Amino acid sequence: MDYIIKDVQIVNENAIIPGDVLIKNGRIEKISKNISVPYRVTELNAKGEFLLPGLIDDQVHFREPGLTQKATIYTEAKAAVAGGVTSFMEMPNTKPPAFTEELLEDKYTIASKDALANYSFYMGTSNDNAEEVLKMNKKKDLVCGVKIFMGSSTGNLLVDQPRALEKIFGNSELLIATHCEDETRIHENYARIKNSKPILEAADHPLIRDAEACYLSSSKAVAYAKKYGSRLHILHITTEKELDLFTNTIPRNDKKITAEVCVHHLHFTSDDYASLGNLIKCNPAIKAAENKDALWKGLLDGHLDLIATDHAPHNWDEKNQPYEKAFAGLPLVQHGLQLMLHYVAAGKISIEMVADKMSHAVADCFQIKERGYIREGYFADLVLVDMHKSYTISKENILYKCGWSPLEGFTFPATITNTFVNGNRVYENGMFDESHKGMRMQFERG
Repeated sequence: MDYIIKDVQIVNENAIIPGDVLIKNGRIEKISKNISVPYRVTELNAKGEFLLPGLIDDQVHFREPGLTQKATIYTEAKAAVAGGVTSFMEMPNTKPPAFTEELLEDKYTIASKDALANYSFYMGTSNDNAEEVLKMNKKKDLVCGVKIFMGSSTGNLLVDQPRALEKIFGNSELLIATHCEDETRIHENYARIKNSKPILEAADHPLIRDAEACYLSSSKAVAYAKKYGSRLHILHITTEKELDLFTNTIPRNDKKITAEVCVHHLHFTSDDYASLGNLIKCNPAIKAAENKDALWKGLLDGHLDLIATDHAPHNWDEKNQPYEKAFAGLPLVQHGLQLMLHYVAAGKISIEMVADKMSHAVADCFQIKERGYIREGYFADLVLVDMHKSYTISKENILYKCGWSPLEGFTFPATITNTFVNGNRVYENGMFDESHKGMRMQFERG
């Protein structure tokens, strides 16, 4: 089906332009002030609404295969498109981990049948699979990147042997994405705090996984990348101290080292453990308020290149354990855009920058082919937003398989009304069209 979106505010490339957008054969055919066509087309009157490029979330955990009691590619991709996310990149800490080319391709097969959004999957790394990782060089236009856990998190895919790190940083032609926390520092902090108070609680989490643990690991990743000229992307920065590792003095497309911030680290602080406890336990940890303030500054001034969710669902009973047994991770992919639009309404960030940091920047940093912008000829991955219609998260409208959100009860000032994936209107005011699935993303890497 072809569409004309009429009289909409087009948010694209740091501008808001009123006009129409014609979608034909899955792509953006035309952008103009007033479009009319001689053939049959479905017309959407979007007066008063904003049209953004579909979000590209570069960091999600959809738990399939092996952990499908928490989530599946089908359920979480469905939640994603309801949240305006039209493309996702999923992490390798499934069961079994995506440590081989064959296991990685198994995930692509599942997504081709089940995912309403476009998809890509990271190749996983261990201390002894470097040769397998480097096979991905021949698929650098078909795989989003290589993921290295330089600190252990859910799934315990820790890579801490210098020989493995040297080989991957020295030879991978793909983007290397890292989770950075220093394992030795974490263990030392844990032993010290545990010795002083045997029963730990959620508020201890940012003291155990502290700013220094993050900085020690991030600085090591940056040192490896500079030594070998690697393309490095550091995931979920959480501390003020780490910002000095990155620059805002060169154009984004010229950077070899980039970094992201996640929505929950821009929203919560360590003060929120008192009310939310383990529901906001995640790795790296949500930290003291001065870090949140610094992250906002780093986002707005260009030290931090993009915004992601790090969507990481666990079942309710897995989160409601004593602190040391509670799983780390938050489900967020359905509500990341709305949370940022809350900050647009509050005057913290412009809607143009939201589109830049959640769509354009991801496409640029990962060199994604023909996505991330509202441009003629690009795939029609689009999201319509009503900035004057409020939306409250409740059990009834949460689409995650885990069935809960740390934002439950929160009222956003904006509502996502329609989401298009490859020109198909897959989401419309709470209803889904599942007749078309997403596509495997492609990348343009020299």
